[in-house]
Amino acid sequence: MTDKPSFFSELKRRNVYKVAVAYAVVGWLLAQIATQIFPFLEIPNWVVRLVIVLIAIGFPIALVIAWAFEATPEGVKRTAVADAASEHSRGKTWIYVVIIGAAISVTLFFLGRYTAGNKSSAMPNDISNKSIAVLPFENLSSDKENAYFAEGIQDEILTRLAKIGALKVISRTSTSHFASSPQNLPEIARQLGVANILEGSVQKAREAVHVNVQLIRASTDDHLWAESYDRNLDDIFGVEKEVAQSIAAALNAKLTGAEEQAIAQKPTANSSAYEAYLRGNTQFWEINEQSLLAAGKSYQEAVNLDPQFAIAWAALARLDAVLYWIDDTTAARRAAAEQALNEAEHLQPQAAETKVARGYFAYLVQHDLKGTVDLMEQAHRTWPNNAEVLQLMAFAAARLGQWNKSDDAIDQAVVLNPRDLATRRWAINNRLDSRDFMTARRITDEALQVWPDDPNLLSYKAQVFQASGQLDEAQAPVSRMKPRLKDYDALSTIWYQAKLRRDPAPAMKILEPFARPTDSGFDWMFNAAQLADLQALSGNNASSQSIFRQVRDRATALAREQPENVRYLGPLAQALSHLGEREAALHVIDKAMELRAGDLRSQPSTEEQRARVLTLFGEKDQAIEILQRLLQTRYSGWAAVPLTPALLRLDPDFDALRNDPRFQKLCEEKPK
Repeated sequence: MTDKPSFFSELKRRNVYKVAVAYAVVGWLLAQIATQIFPFLEIPNWVVRLVIVLIAIGFPIALVIAWAFEATPEGVKRTAVADAASEHSRGKTWIYVVIIGAAISVTLFFLGRYTAGNKSSAMPNDISNKSIAVLPFENLSSDKENAYFAEGIQDEILTRLAKIGALKVISRTSTSHFASSPQNLPEIARQLGVANILEGSVQKAREAVHVNVQLIRASTDDHLWAESYDRNLDDIFGVEKEVAQSIAAALNAKLTGAEEQAIAQKPTANSSAYEAYLRGNTQFWEINEQSLLAAGKSYQEAVNLDPQFAIAWAALARLDAVLYWIDDTTAARRAAAEQALNEAEHLQPQAAETKVARGYFAYLVQHDLKGTVDLMEQAHRTWPNNAEVLQLMAFAAARLGQWNKSDDAIDQAVVLNPRDLATRRWAINNRLDSRDFMTARRITDEALQVWPDDPNLLSYKAQVFQASGQLDEAQAPVSRMKPRLKDYDALSTIWYQAKLRRDPAPAMKILEPFARPTDSGFDWMFNAAQLADLQALSGNNASSQSIFRQVRDRATALAREQPENVRYLGPLAQALSHLGEREAALHVIDKAMELRAGDLRSQPSTEEQRARVLTLFGEKDQAIEILQRLLQTRYSGWAAVPLTPALLRLDPDFDALRNDPRFQKLCEEKPK
């Protein structure tokens, strides 16, 4: 009786081992070519993944073919069976071959993925090798007052890079939180979503400037490019241009002719004017009242020293528009913004900086929403990595009711500015306005991983629960909040949670310190009106009426000083209605509707306030008609999120409507 050959001896006889080894070697080489060469040729990552998958799938097929066939001088023939016993066990052997081949295939697949990840960039597949973050430059000057100069050089290099469409460039707002030369580059790159980091230092002594820069692949710590420059101050623009060009070359980013021209532009020949401009940029991005006023003086100094300095005029126009919007809606401030803008447009009308300044003026001063979107679309084509452009586009598009465009623009802005809290908050608000509470909660939870104690982010999480009537769940984030005066979202959420729960006492203690009248401004009025509302709910009508009178008197005075300022009209109408002044309250609401004409995001919130006032005075028919319309409208809610059936069921302002069948129908949840 002939011994039955073993399975493994049969594998050897049929050359399956040789085929397996040869296939593994060739497959590994193909995987290396795909992961190393394809990205250089700008072949998409999905093609790389497809190659690796096909190699893995092909492995068991190759083993099966090697088992079944062999090469002979007469050609490829089916492999002869060793003996009858082997023929008998053939079925089992095929199963063994397939199982072993599949196991090795899976191993090869994951080995290929691991090798690709380590050999290329060790970055996620959706992170481009042409992505870069410019970290703050270290100030090596003996005069620490020159810190603004180092920041300015960093910002100007970043500005030039941001005009290169083939690159992904992270905004300065997101990089400013990091140290100049941190140790944990891979983690920073992961947080910012980039493959490359630019580090640098600046040393300035009188008119001499030394700049040192190095481009690093974060995952491997490879230095892709480095250079040092020693220049006079009046030749510093050449450094900024050369750095941008060298980085583009190191990352294989091709420049268009227009991009070459944009990054080579010399904004001024006056070094003192340029220093003043850089100082103004640093002050502007500190974003507080004093720093903005200081930035205005610096920009003004720059244009006084060089009246032909177009981008300094543009920066001054943008600043004046921001100040006009914040709390200075006076004719003088508007005229200042317009004059600076006219100078910029006269000197360089096609410059991206000029278009951005015109967009700010159109949006914040003229309230020209369509003009803002058109201008920002133009600016985006020449300044594709500017998150500020995308943010302004998103703001204006939302108010035009172009919600998809707004969502897309703000999502792009988050990618370019991932560590900017304001950008993230707007992305969340967009989803709250659309009642897309699932997405809003997801984005909020992601943001809370970065800013776990931010009171406004916590307020959004609470608002998601409030919108569905889950007040117990909403209370957890509300209890964690530690708001400040200008944390409007947080303070409003605390107020509304107390109102919905009909438990005003805890919230009143929080609001009281923020509701005290100040000599200037109107931040306190929002909090005071909400405090008075809770006092009325608690039955303390005397104190409530006293505070509402303070709000009414101050807001009325502001109406005379700044007739175009819509921000104070909400608390004014609220105060007037609770003081029993129906006609005056509705007149203020009409004025707010007029100022918000065409604003499809904010105008419905004024209509919501009208419905509340009408309900207070027993005018049910008009109130219910407005509520029916608002439930079908995407908008920014007056109290928190836009009205939902759950909020209508809980809100005390609508108690007078509860017995009306029409209102009861509105309170019913619609099937999804």
